[in-house]
Amino acid sequence: MISERDSETTFEEDSQPNDEVVPYSDDETEDELDSQQPGAELGPNQTSRDTEESRDPGKKDCSWQVKANDQRFYDQPSFKRTIFLCFKKSKYAGNAIKTYKYNPITFLPLNLFEQFKRAANFYFLVLLILQSIPQITTLSWYTTLVPLLLVLGITAVKDLVDDIARYRMDNEVNNRTCDVIKDGRFKATKWKDIKVGDIIRLKKNTFVPADILLLSSSEPNSLCYVETAELDGETNLKFKMALEVTHRHLQEESALADFDGLVECEEPNNRLDKFTGTLSWKNSIYSLDADKILLRGCKMRNTDFCHGMVIFAGADTKIMKNSGKTRFKRTKIDSLMNYMVYTIIVVLILLSAGLAIGHTYWEQQIGNSSWYLYDAQDLSPAYRGFLNFWGYIIVLNTMVPISLYVSVEAIRFGQSYFINWDLQMYYSEKDTAAKARTTTLNEQLGQIQYIFSDKTGTLTQNIMTFKKCCINGQRYGDCRDAAGQLQSHPEQVDFSWNVYADGKFLFYDHYLIEQIKSGKEPEIQKFFFLLAICHTVMADTSDGQLNYQAASPDEGALVMAARNFGYVFLSRTQNTITISEMGVEKTYDVLAILDFNSDRKRMSVIVRESSGNIRLYCKGADTVIYQRLHPRNLKREATEEALDVFANETLRTLCLCYRDISQDEFEVWNKKFLEASLATSHRDEALDKVYEEIEKNLILLGATAIEDKLQDGVPETISRLSKADIKIWVLTGDKKETAENIGYSCELLTEETTICYGEDTSALLQTRLENQRNRAGSSQHSSLRMNEPFFQDSRDRALIITGSWLNEILLEKKKKKKKLKLKFPRTAEEKKKQTEKRRRAEAYKEQQQKNFVDLACECRAVICCRVTPKQKAMVVELVKKYKKAITLAIGDGANDVNMIKTAHIGVGISGQEGMQAVMSSDYSFGQFRYLQRLLLVHGRWSYIRMCKFLRYFFYKNFAFTLVHIWYSFFNGFSAQTAYEDWFITLYNVLYSSLPVMLVGLFDQDVSDKLSLRFPRLYILGQRDLLFNYKKFFLSLLHGAVTSLIIFFIPYGACLKSMGQDGEAPADYQSFAVTAASSLIFVVNFQIGLDTSYWTFVNAFSVFGSIAIYFGITFDFHSAGIHVLFPSRFQFTGTAPNALRQPYLWLTMILSIAICLLPVVAQRFLFMTIWPSESDKIQRNRPKYLQEEQQWKRRQSAFRRGVSARRSAYAFSHQRGYADLISSGRSIRKRRAPLDAVLAGGTGFGHTGETS
Repeated sequence: MISERDSETTFEEDSQPNDEVVPYSDDETEDELDSQQPGAELGPNQTSRDTEESRDPGKKDCSWQVKANDQRFYDQPSFKRTIFLCFKKSKYAGNAIKTYKYNPITFLPLNLFEQFKRAANFYFLVLLILQSIPQITTLSWYTTLVPLLLVLGITAVKDLVDDIARYRMDNEVNNRTCDVIKDGRFKATKWKDIKVGDIIRLKKNTFVPADILLLSSSEPNSLCYVETAELDGETNLKFKMALEVTHRHLQEESALADFDGLVECEEPNNRLDKFTGTLSWKNSIYSLDADKILLRGCKMRNTDFCHGMVIFAGADTKIMKNSGKTRFKRTKIDSLMNYMVYTIIVVLILLSAGLAIGHTYWEQQIGNSSWYLYDAQDLSPAYRGFLNFWGYIIVLNTMVPISLYVSVEAIRFGQSYFINWDLQMYYSEKDTAAKARTTTLNEQLGQIQYIFSDKTGTLTQNIMTFKKCCINGQRYGDCRDAAGQLQSHPEQVDFSWNVYADGKFLFYDHYLIEQIKSGKEPEIQKFFFLLAICHTVMADTSDGQLNYQAASPDEGALVMAARNFGYVFLSRTQNTITISEMGVEKTYDVLAILDFNSDRKRMSVIVRESSGNIRLYCKGADTVIYQRLHPRNLKREATEEALDVFANETLRTLCLCYRDISQDEFEVWNKKFLEASLATSHRDEALDKVYEEIEKNLILLGATAIEDKLQDGVPETISRLSKADIKIWVLTGDKKETAENIGYSCELLTEETTICYGEDTSALLQTRLENQRNRAGSSQHSSLRMNEPFFQDSRDRALIITGSWLNEILLEKKKKKKKLKLKFPRTAEEKKKQTEKRRRAEAYKEQQQKNFVDLACECRAVICCRVTPKQKAMVVELVKKYKKAITLAIGDGANDVNMIKTAHIGVGISGQEGMQAVMSSDYSFGQFRYLQRLLLVHGRWSYIRMCKFLRYFFYKNFAFTLVHIWYSFFNGFSAQTAYEDWFITLYNVLYSSLPVMLVGLFDQDVSDKLSLRFPRLYILGQRDLLFNYKKFFLSLLHGAVTSLIIFFIPYGACLKSMGQDGEAPADYQSFAVTAASSLIFVVNFQIGLDTSYWTFVNAFSVFGSIAIYFGITFDFHSAGIHVLFPSRFQFTGTAPNALRQPYLWLTMILSIAICLLPVVAQRFLFMTIWPSESDKIQRNRPKYLQEEQQWKRRQSAFRRGVSARRSAYAFSHQRGYADLISSGRSIRKRRAPLDAVLAGGTGFGHTGETS
């Protein structure tokens, strides 16, 4: 990739990335691409020398050996690996999968390790140790132990519940069954008990349990059809074929039980589309490639049964190699809290040190000379100061309250249940409720900046439907009656006249049906006849129903449409095709099938009609069809206008055409066709050239329009999320044209969007890199310009890039492996040069990746297509690394698992591609549209609630704790507490916890409807505006001011004062009760001011907390409890005495007023002069409630006469089934007649269904 001349700036010129292929993954190198093994078998007649030569390119990597039906083979010492000291384990993994984190042995140590990574938990562990030392403790040890055990216990139980849920889902998969050869017979065996080398039997519509070598199947030539949606997101079927030798000899159970073949192949890796190996059996060696391997996660389709040999199991399977590791995810606020706790601990240490120094000084000046303070311990002032340092660490420990973490976990737990209980996120069609699978990430849902979405099954439904068509220049598909008049109310067409009608097909143009029935329009008959005959679909019956199997979903939709309109494809043989035309069954000779490929973008069939005429029927993309039309096509312009209309409706279009061929012309062409078919080299190129000769002077019939059906509400969801300043990137394994079309359908792209492709991006990045290199040594002014934007104008831009270009741009393409040479650096200078070269290459790669992320982030939307699961994760990782942004990944298949695990938040959709994405996700639901509610409502609320909770929690604890510091100036810095011990113990547990907990659970600044209506409200969380270091220090300052007021106003009031009964309420205990009571009023009224959404529960909690405080205080200060526990309750009678003094009540009122009135004034001022977005919405809430808002999708401007973008017809990503059909390998020897179809007999062609 990088030339020897200039390894830092030059891309490889001779190999441009291919947009049509999924690139190799990180485990593959260029030499493997250069030396691909042919898929052909090596027969027993070939010499061993030839065999060795053909195997040589890959033999060095074939170190994985698998022997059939011989478990003792794997007990050899060479197949063991050391896991710890002398303990060894087989290198062959079992088939059980594991997504859970703990087991009974590791749960306690691992969970405690994770919990003590939190600074506060570790801090309290240290504090507990300090409190157990009698010389320094000022509070009992159990006051810290009980809350710490409570926190650890609650968190551990929650983590355990989450992990048990993952364990149960793993069990559900591991306990699926399939048939495995045991003791010479097939026996039902659980997936987790399958081992490498086992021979298994799979049945139709079941998932493949491991990576297996296909040995034989129920189909001709042991073909096997699989759906790979879980691997690459594609829903079209792919075929695999067994070796001819295993197809012939391994059909019976006894033969399979006796099979003793040895497979030598590559080690387990993550390459989904590559496999290299050989099978040694019966003294012969046969080459193996990916076409003979069924991967775990595939689903058997249209094949009654197949037999296979397990090559890779469990964690060694390719899909599991792509799934990445389970990561421990923490929120941004969690990390910030940790840093704030570190800050508080530093402040605490500094304060304690300062107070300890003060005590030392006080002891020297006053303590030593005061005989009445002598405690019979002759300790030096410095040592007393040292002990007091630890005493203050304990007294001021409530600056880092352990109840904070209990409260945070409780709030998150409650918010998770609100997500689970949200009926507006319940998908009734599949009985799927939203599920918060983790309870630790809720507030991060309110901070998402980038969403990475899969396409197939996430944005789309995986359903293609025929919507409209244009025949002979006339458009059909609008809501019209039988006379052709437009109808205001759509009425569904009744297809009951057609015995083959699907029943699920919806169409509303009655006029087209009348035209078909009348038979007056020959072009209409030709149009639907073409749809029924020009394809590579295969037919079969199941339970009396005619079913189709297609190489692409579009092709299946077109054949199904023709079937509903009366032109029914019934069956095919190697050379014929049978069609029912309006109830009349006819069979046509198929002379040739000109198959689709990504360059041709069309396919054709040549058929001989009953009259003897030869006709070519062709369908394909308008760009290639229009180049090959006869000059005298009268309806060319009308069809082109219809294509523009369909394109503006984001429908997928293709053109249909035909031409008549004379017998002489066909015979000449057919000779060339046969010669090209038999070519041994460059066969595809030769065939394409021959196809070009016959596909010319075509007569245009019309065009079809298919809808790649989006999930409900996708465009509205994307529009709302975009307004919330969330950027959406689509990462899909699908082809570029399909992904681009979906981009337009879901309104991620518009007609006004300027699209940059891989080649454009590469050129821009190359220019930027050269500029950066040129400016590296220049002035500071120039270096500042290195970060200038890629695009100078403000046009709406999108980036569409394929996996091949992604590897090229990000320098992920591996270099060729060089042969080992015994050449070492001879001098220190050479070593230095090599190190410097590697360092520069790494720096170059990092700079290139950063530039790519910068460029992509300047685009409004990014679509990455034909990407591997590992590339999906890599793109997410790059944005996390270089943008420091909060990311969310959403998908529904196993190919999305790695991406879901890599992102900060992973969302799984319970879709049609299995449950692996859901099992690895943090949140799951049934439809993409629920994402807007998850983020804009639950995420935003959770973020606001958590921020409000944390700001208030820090404030109330600073207000509570800092009173001790002010009191220290009046008690000789002796670590004496300002409050009663029981008040300190219960303050965070009972007296001030409930109101803030309820705010953290229920508060909302605006309703859910207004949150969705005004997505801009979401931006607060993205910018961290509600909780950051600035807010933290403001809370600290607010708490410090409150503590000053709480201390000094009662202190001043008690100084030299006299009660009404002549008693002086100036003692320490009365002062402590007055300050504590003032504090309780202030902090509970403060949370009342912070509450945006008042309910009875909130009001009850505020006043209830105050009532609880007074109730408990009067009880603890009673004489009765003092008699029972004299050493624990020493404030006997203090509260009744102090609180009957009006003077002290007035003192409390003054303290409350001075604390709260400035806050009220500041809030009023800000809401009046500088109102926030939510303040404005709250002010206009009555007006919004009266309005009836309807969400309207924006309409694209259609300009007549201007060629609009047209979506490409999505043929299969590989060649279709033409080779299979024309070779006869897929066709059964005998074909059942039509009456057998209607009676539910065996199939016409290929068996199975395409569901």
